[in-house]
Amino acid sequence: MSLVLIGPMGSGKTKLGKRVAAALGKPFVDTDRMIVADHGTIAEIFAKFGEAHFRALERIAVEDALAQDAVVALGGGAILNEQTQADLADRRVALITVSAAAVEPRIVGSKRPLLAGGIESWKQILESRREIYDRLATRVWDTSSRPLTAIAAEIAAWAASDGSREANE
Repeated sequence: MSLVLIGPMGSGKTKLGKRVAAALGKPFVDTDRMIVADHGTIAEIFAKFGEAHFRALERIAVEDALAQDAVVALGGGAILNEQTQADLADRRVALITVSAAAVEPRIVGSKRPLLAGGIESWKQILESRREIYDRLATRVWDTSSRPLTAIAAEIAAWAASDGSREANE
């Protein structure tokens, strides 16, 4: 069964996911990268077709990714879809969090359409999604100040164990 990483844009899901997958000897799947490979950049999709079209493509990518025995990183907004929420109910879900101060340098110059307003846009998006992230998470890791290698090792160890809801990091 797949391990799923969720969290806000810029939290480090992709970087962590690659490391966790390598540690577990599993493939890594990033739903945003699946969409880009098949349909062009996210910015282009938003500009040409709008967010609703992107979300429909995202849902297909999520279904395909979750069908694999892999470490899966979902795009920040994938959890907005109710079917995706239902799909995550019985899975190991690692919520990757980050503080606004730590993420700001990561998103400077971002081509992400929803971050056109910079850190203020990021904060608003996070607040609008926080309840869903918290509800779906089996366990939480914060990437604000700790080395990603250490966090990845912890996530891999947790995923290799029974994956229960332990005290959050």
